[in-house]
Amino acid sequence: MTFDLAPSRRALLAGAGALAAPLALASGSIAATRSAASVPANPLVRQRADAQIFKHRDGQYYMTASAPEYDRLAVRRAPTLAGLSTAEEAVIWRRPASGKLGGYIWAPELHEIDGRWHMYFAAGDADEPFHIRTYVLRCLDRDALTGRWEVMGQFQTPWDTFTLDSTIFSHNGVRYVLWAQQEPGIKTNSNLYLAPLKTATSLAKPPARLTVPALDWEIRGFKVAEGPAPLIRNGKVFISYSASATDDRYCLGLLSADADADLMSPDAWGKSPDPVFTSCEETRVWGPGHNSFTVDEQGRDVLIYHGRDYKEIKGDPLFDPNRHTRVQRFYYKSDGTPDFGAPVGAGAVPDRFSPLDRPEAFLRHEGEKVVVGAGPLPTSQFREVPSPLGAGAVSLEPILKPGHVLAVGTDGAVLVAPAGADPKAASFRRAPGLADARAVSFAAVGGGHLGHRDGVMIVGPVQKRSAATFRVT
Repeated sequence: MTFDLAPSRRALLAGAGALAAPLALASGSIAATRSAASVPANPLVRQRADAQIFKHRDGQYYMTASAPEYDRLAVRRAPTLAGLSTAEEAVIWRRPASGKLGGYIWAPELHEIDGRWHMYFAAGDADEPFHIRTYVLRCLDRDALTGRWEVMGQFQTPWDTFTLDSTIFSHNGVRYVLWAQQEPGIKTNSNLYLAPLKTATSLAKPPARLTVPALDWEIRGFKVAEGPAPLIRNGKVFISYSASATDDRYCLGLLSADADADLMSPDAWGKSPDPVFTSCEETRVWGPGHNSFTVDEQGRDVLIYHGRDYKEIKGDPLFDPNRHTRVQRFYYKSDGTPDFGAPVGAGAVPDRFSPLDRPEAFLRHEGEKVVVGAGPLPTSQFREVPSPLGAGAVSLEPILKPGHVLAVGTDGAVLVAPAGADPKAASFRRAPGLADARAVSFAAVGGGHLGHRDGVMIVGPVQKRSAATFRVT
């Protein structure tokens, strides 16, 4: 079988539309029986930047990333996303002690091209570590972790300049390569380019320049467009990319084109006027960027990226080792464009909860008030945390309010309160949905169920089962 792009991206391309309600309902069908071990927690893998994670056709998740020593290429795999956090890393190649490729080793990506594993990566030279060019390794055996690898050569572009972050995807029968490079005559650190791929190391046509960093949020510290990642959804081809310096100013932008457009025409592409994913003081994640896309075990779209859990950096950010690999689900706006929200912070990957009787609305908070309705994505994301009461009880923590949980007041109204203030008032037992066992309901430890009445969240006797039953997305 010819497999010419990262499996996660093939899975994404095959998707029939991430907005469909059946997907949300299916995802809720396992919600009541999930275990803590099956839920990824952030950071997923510490001290791994520029991560690529994908689900292969063998059912396994594969991961590769930059190590802080910038000296090797390694791959890990696991049957679940959560399992990658403890999976053993197999080092498939180390940089030579001198000469070519002996400098900094950055941003590897693993792809299967015509039935054989290939690794794209950026490397400098021992005597000039920032002389960054892109190279390709090829695996001589079937298993990417245990097989023998050889250097095929340098990825050839029209210019012998700073080149990095190559990725492969297919669309409408064409295999494309997408990368970042410094072009002679353009005073930027890197722009984004696209071309059909002829061989693993050569282009079939001259490249198209898709974007040049020029907006304020793209040129903070450095003029950067790098780390492109393709996503095909809802009749569009999206390319997320990273911009600015690799400190707290690092962020994601988004390009988009119609799926039936000529992708090699720069005029086919539009750029987001503002960054789509940025540092977040509330969740305490700084410099989110260099992302990839995959799907979780239920087929839901997942964003992979790195970020730090502190803002202040001593010295060059490139040599601060604590860019950690992180994971979270993302969603779509009414026009079909991705909504990444905010980096969700440390802890279990959060969920969103939509009542069966109002499928277009979500449980969310407005300051301390808790309602069902529409609003910014981060206000509708909650993670389950173990209750101090134990015995399987949980509390619901808003991602924008770490250290706070949903609690029931004396009048039955639900509000956001400090964790630990009244454990009994903030503890629930998760169970199959009252109106649909494929969804979930939350029984309050103190009696009653979590539900809404006319959009206001309360805990009390169930008057309408569908208002106390939630799809999990």
